[in-house]
Amino acid sequence: MVFSSVEFLYFYLPAVIVLYVVCPKRFRNAVLFATGLVFYAFGEPIYVFVLLLTCIIDYFAGILMSKYSEDQRIKKICLIVSLVLNLGLLGVFKYTSFIAENINAVFGTAFSISLPLPIGISFFTFQSMSYIIDLYRGNIGVQRSFVDFSAYVTMFPQIVAGPIVRYKDVESELSGRQLTAVGFSDGIGRFVRGLAKKVILANNIGALWEEVKASDYSSLPALTAWLGIVAFTLQIYFDFSGYSDMAIGLGKMLGFSFPENFDHPYVSKSVREFWRRWHITLGQWFKDYLYIPLGGSRGGLWKTVRNLAIVWLLTGLWHGASWNFVLWGAWFGLLIIAERLFLGKLLEKLPEIFGWLYTMLAVILGWVLFETESISAAFGFIGALFGAGGSFSDGGSLWLLCEYSLVISVCVFFASQAPENFRHRFESRLSGLGVRADAFRLAEPLVTLILLAASTAYLVNQSYNPFLYFNF
Repeated sequence: MVFSSVEFLYFYLPAVIVLYVVCPKRFRNAVLFATGLVFYAFGEPIYVFVLLLTCIIDYFAGILMSKYSEDQRIKKICLIVSLVLNLGLLGVFKYTSFIAENINAVFGTAFSISLPLPIGISFFTFQSMSYIIDLYRGNIGVQRSFVDFSAYVTMFPQIVAGPIVRYKDVESELSGRQLTAVGFSDGIGRFVRGLAKKVILANNIGALWEEVKASDYSSLPALTAWLGIVAFTLQIYFDFSGYSDMAIGLGKMLGFSFPENFDHPYVSKSVREFWRRWHITLGQWFKDYLYIPLGGSRGGLWKTVRNLAIVWLLTGLWHGASWNFVLWGAWFGLLIIAERLFLGKLLEKLPEIFGWLYTMLAVILGWVLFETESISAAFGFIGALFGAGGSFSDGGSLWLLCEYSLVISVCVFFASQAPENFRHRFESRLSGLGVRADAFRLAEPLVTLILLAASTAYLVNQSYNPFLYFNF
């Protein structure tokens, strides 16, 4: 599917940006709306109507809320209708087949329902719902322009894989924003870094995982299994954070400030910390619109446990309609509940290395559930990690280790905080020598140009580069 590849996004941008910059300010939201629809329609043209329907539902729900702002009953009806319709669309397209499969398994029936999943429906549904919920709460003002509201929902840089941008994040920028040379330059740098993460790091380390994933897990050497899942652990980080960087960079070029979505998650010392650093906008969405309305941690210990369990089961289901994702959400929910009850205090008393090792083991086992095709396959792979394949290594393991050791090392380096630490130390030394820190920043355009050239070369040589999170 051309839509879900880096190449389409990469080569679509210049024309859109030129059109956006040269058009009068009052038409820029219309350009965003139109180009968002065109961008989405390239993937699955028929499902652009689902996107438009989402815009229509929440726009008119918001207008009615504003018109009857003093009538709490009507406002609540508008909210409920909007949520039911939004979640109904999400449920029909994302979970109908899953429900049918489970009914067939339980009752021996033979329902066959297969609906292609609209790309990014989980993202744009949550994004649009945040508007209507915040409007109901009185946290934002109503958007009376359908074009401006739809420009927010269909904004192509982040519509299909986040970050999840809530309306209040860009409310003022929708009505008035400035395009500056500094913002545009920063945006280009951020976009190119994200592009390089995807096509240079994620794609290369992902090739190792694809090779291991295709193996027979029952006879997979432990070393091969660990190399494979470590590769996927790095791949999904660079793939997803790379897209987020590209989206944030594009936002800067268009005059928007999108929220950050990642903050070095693989340096975390606990699972709770990991989820404060990974997919930040999703975690904040569930916290503000589900966990806190359920009562959060205000109702005592066991209600807190209940609320966490609900949030994490739904987080798993949000990612996909399969028991693997349900178990994935339950896994992290159990660990976070354990950390809330007792494990967190224990980790604080131990040296940080133990917290990091525990967290990485928990995350890696979670990625096995996330990426394998069935629960039996997941447990088969986990068994291989711990020697069920019958051997620690073989010739193939050592060959993979030799072939990918450099790529793994580079990915580990850039997934850590080492690059930032190195830069700060280097700038500090320059300052000590009487050299202004600005001199170091003069090299940034050159680095950006080198990364752009290298990424373009990879795109020319590779025919298809899908983003992993476009599936959600």
